[in-house]
Formats: sequence, C-alpha cells, structure tokens
Amino acid sequence: MSSSVVKINAPNGRVIDLPTGLFINNEFVDSANGQTLASINPARRSSLCRRLQQRTSTAVEAARSALNTTWAATDGTSRGKLLLKIADLVEAEQEILVTLEAMDNGKPYTQALGDIEEVFSVLRYYGGWADKQYGQTIETGRHKFTYTVRVPVGPAEQTPLSVLYFAQLVVKAGFPPGVVNIVNGTGREAGSDLVEHPGVDKIAFTGSTLTGKAIAKAAAGTMKNVTLETGGKSPLIIFDDADLKNAVKWTHYGIMGNMGQICTSTSRVFVHERVYDDFLKLFLAYTTKTSIVGDPFATESWHGPQVSRDQYEKILSYVQIAKDEGAMLITGGAMAPSRPNGKGHFISPTVVGDVTPRMRIFREEIFGPFLAITKFTEEDDVVSMANDSEYGLAASLFTSDVTRAMRVSDRLQAGMVWINSSNNSDYRVPFGGVKQSGIGRELDGRVVVGMLREKGKDTLVWPVDEFLFTGGSIKIDIHGGENFTLSKANLMVMRMGQTIPFECSDNFAKVAVLLDGEDKVTLV
Repeated sequence: MSSSVVKINAPNGRVIDLPTGLFINNEFVDSANGQTLASINPARRSSLCRRLQQRTSTAVEAARSALNTTWAATDGTSRGKLLLKIADLVEAEQEILVTLEAMDNGKPYTQALGDIEEVFSVLRYYGGWADKQYGQTIETGRHKFTYTVRVPVGPAEQTPLSVLYFAQLVVKAGFPPGVVNIVNGTGREAGSDLVEHPGVDKIAFTGSTLTGKAIAKAAAGTMKNVTLETGGKSPLIIFDDADLKNAVKWTHYGIMGNMGQICTSTSRVFVHERVYDDFLKLFLAYTTKTSIVGDPFATESWHGPQVSRDQYEKILSYVQIAKDEGAMLITGGAMAPSRPNGKGHFISPTVVGDVTPRMRIFREEIFGPFLAITKFTEEDDVVSMANDSEYGLAASLFTSDVTRAMRVSDRLQAGMVWINSSNNSDYRVPFGGVKQSGIGRELDGRVVVGMLREKGKDTLVWPVDEFLFTGGSIKIDIHGGENFTLSKANLMVMRMGQTIPFECSDNFAKVAVLLDGEDKVTLV
C-alpha cells in the first residue's frame, strides 16, 4: 500500500484526505521510479498536490488478470449490481467529488454539481444494460446452428484528482481487484504506453484530433479497437424566424459553458442579417448579466478559469490572430479584471464579429470562451459555410419552421444536431462525430457493444433417429453412418452449452445430439 495521502483544505471548508498513488488491484501503490505530476488549482495558480505517475504495465497486467478470472466469472446481473452500488456511493459523496473537481479543473462548483448528477445517472443507466448483452441464433440449415456471443474487453483510463477519490468507492462497492485501475501520467508517456501495450484490447479516447490521429496510428501496430472522440468547430445557425431570446440563452450556454472547454462548443455562430443587430444586442446583455467571472466556489460565479496556463495563453493568442486577419473584437479578449487574489487563468467572455470562412478563428478549434460571429442571407450559403470544416462533431440551428429545421438538420455534416437548443446532450442518445471529429460513438446502449468482442460459434447437429434398448443397453443410430452403443438408459445431452439430463422411456425417444469435434453424450 502507498503512504502517499495528502490533506486538502478546500475553500468551502471541506478537509479531504486524498490518496495520490496509482490505483492498481484495488490498492494505492507507489510508482516504480518515484516520478510525480503536479495538480494545479487554475483559479489560484497554486499547487494542490503531486500525484505519482507511470507503472502502466503493472496496471495492464492487473486488468488482464481480472478479465480472465474474477470478472469473466461474474455474470451480467452481478456486474450491474456493482455499477448500481457505486452509483449510490457517488451520489452519497458527491460534495467531496465536486469540491475536488472545482479545485482541480476550475469549473464553478454550482455547475459541477450538475455534472456529478449525470455521472451517477450514467452509472445506473449502464447498470441496467449489464445483463442485456444478447447473442443471436442464426438458422443455417437442419444439420447446423450458428450463434454469436459478446465477450467483455478490459479498459484502462488516465484520470485527475476526483477519480483518485472515486477509486476508493470502487473498493467500497465491491469490485474485484484489477477491474478498475487508475494510472496517472502524461498522454505522451502513460497514454502512449497504454496504446502500444499488447495487453490492452480497447482504447477509448477523448481529446484533440491531432492526438487522436497519433493514437490511431500507434494502435494499428497491435490492431487495437479504438473509439476516438476528437475535435470540433461546431456551427450554430440562427434564422430570421427564430425565437431570439431562446437563441441567445442557448448560444451563450453553447460557447460559454465550462469556459468554452467542451468539445461540442458551438463556437461558430451564423446569424441571419435581418436579426443580426437585435441578436448581438441581446447576447451581449445576457452575457454581461450571466457570465459572472469569479472564484469557482463563490455562489454567484458562473465563469471560472481556463484549466491551464497553456490554454489561457493559447486563447489570448487567437485574439491577436483575429485582429490581424481583420475580424472585429466586440467584447472581451483579455485577462478578466475580477480574479481571485489577482491570480488565476481567467479570460473575459470574448465575442468577435465580421468573421469569414478563410480566417483561422473560423477554422481552428480554440477551446475557450471565444465566439466567432458571421452574417448570412441565404439558407444554401449558411449550410455551405457550416459544413466548411474538417470537423463534424455537432451543430445547432434555431428556427420556428419545422420543415426548415428537418431539411437543414439533414444537410448539416455533424454527428449530432440540436434544434432550438445547444449542447443539450442526453446519455441515452449516441454521442460522436463525423469527418475528423472521431471514430465510433459514446453513450447510449451502443457504447456497450463497442466495448465488447463479438464471437461466432458454429455447431454441427446430427439428428438421432431413435434410442433403442438392446439387452439393457442403448444403441444410438445417427444419420451419416455413425453408431454408438451405450450401456445405460439415462444420458446427459449437451445442448446450447448446457448439460441436460435425458431419460429414455418406452424403449425409444427422439433427440438431437450435438457433435462439434468431441463426443457430447456421456453416461450418468
């Protein structure tokens, strides 16, 4: 066991004992080389703690061992109960988890509370799916049947502080050792090790398109199954018949939520020229009123810091790029004046107008509270501009015309389209993009299939004419000229992988005996 436990004194008065080791085989252990990573509070630019990192191979070995032993022997219903149990534990300890998330990530505490509710809701949702992975039986002729089964694949993750605390709940819930392992480390080191390790069957990644491409390339070396949810530059279209107050509310949430650090952020907004001025006036007023910049633990705060100094500086660099390319800075674009203790990675909500499709701020993912606005006149033109991107993760449109809504949503090249809302996702709906926004889908029941291998099985079935008694023995005459003479009347017949007792009576009985390379009929 690791002795690496730190005491964290949170701004809301909570004192949290947090293990900072690597979680492997249901224990917190030290790293092999003693290397650590710092966790920084982005609101104060101060260190929270240092986490041990690496030991990837040990975690993979633990996961592989669990997959082949305890977890493989755990039926779907029991797995579901474990997920339901850990969901209850997350709900019971949500204040601690949200506190850690607000300190580690900078997201306002009140918004993070909404996130944690989705966490335990998703766990319960998939707890219900655990015993509903059905195979198929396929009719291929009277002498053969074919069926499919779904086999679990062991996953691996790299996670921040709130998930290190979550690891303790894994033990409390009763998960077998090795099923959940947590490895701290950078993507370049720990992430690369996982992708290239031959013991890892599946990689599920959320992050930049550049990193996603590198993962896909590295995973090809061991032919891994990958799910990639990568970059986005999602469009939001406001037609002249839209409810502007509703459009303003959702446009604000779509780009300013989590300080723009959401892969589906609708960062390119297209406004019909007839309502452009009215929309802009309403949007600026709503943003000033709603996006209150401040400490994540302040009850009035809606807008916290960017997650890191690198991201903070990247966003500010795009403000200069926008000016250099001829865009008009309407508001923001600088360090927020109201910062706790005069520190932190706070950027004022930024709005830029007169944006054209050739500008970098139109084409490149910025990942911040940075809204680029473009006017349009015709439907065909705005659809063309919206689709003029290497990304295709999400899109949004606002109109009171249902026919137009259906028509335009069909034409938008995106994995998800919201009509009269933005970033209004539901975990019961598939989540993922097209083009360079990723491969595969998350959420919904479909993600479960993506975490499984499908195996086909072919079994020959030879019909038995009859069981005949001859002097106390049974003669089995099988089509194809094969004969068996058995000395007892009670047989055990293997059928569909299950052993079924079968008693002969009245001197004969009709039955099918399975033969798939070995004698499945045994005496009892």
